[in-house]
Amino acid sequence: MKIKQKANLITSILNKQYPETPVPLNHDDIYTLLIAVLLSAQCTDKRVNEVTPDLFNVADNPLSMSKLSEKKIYSIIKPCGLGPKKSKAIKLLSKILVKDYGEKVPENLNALENLPGVGHKTASVVMSQGFGHPAFPVDTHIHRLAQRWRLTNGKNVTQTEKDLKRIFPEESWNKLHLQIIFWGREFCQAHECFALECKICKAINPKRIRPFAHKRP
Repeated sequence: MKIKQKANLITSILNKQYPETPVPLNHDDIYTLLIAVLLSAQCTDKRVNEVTPDLFNVADNPLSMSKLSEKKIYSIIKPCGLGPKKSKAIKLLSKILVKDYGEKVPENLNALENLPGVGHKTASVVMSQGFGHPAFPVDTHIHRLAQRWRLTNGKNVTQTEKDLKRIFPEESWNKLHLQIIFWGREFCQAHECFALECKICKAINPKRIRPFAHKRP
């Protein structure tokens, strides 16, 4: 099956399963989205959504957050893991937003990536889910499925992002990256399927008989 045929088949199945793609992290504005995405590193969305109401009840804007101590932030976000690192980043980036951006989250990928604790994936999520700009945030889950579906042979998320952007039309990126995440969680988990069981895996590779071995990013 040619790569474009495979991409069209995957898109068709995903669109039928997930015609709507709500943002999985609860937020009220772009700033709270940014903080939620930062907290989601090595943490489940469910856990983040349990923690952020307490955090945002205390401070839901850059000015208020910048006035909190790292200790106070840490005491709230500790269940998300990497608490000391994340609490420091949250305070510092909030101070920068107050000082340099008039308390607004910059609508610019490079500016976002320069904020403490904000990597390329986090910045891409904010650009996509917050500002609505075309982006294809690739985390380890999307990287895993892109390998499993033979959409990439890249050994890292950077190469996988390039490959997916080349394969799928730009207007589909914002919806598609969420659809792939949802599908991976529901039907094609890391320790199940292995390219043998779910509807997409069987449709695009019906003759596969051996489990797929992933290349770790």
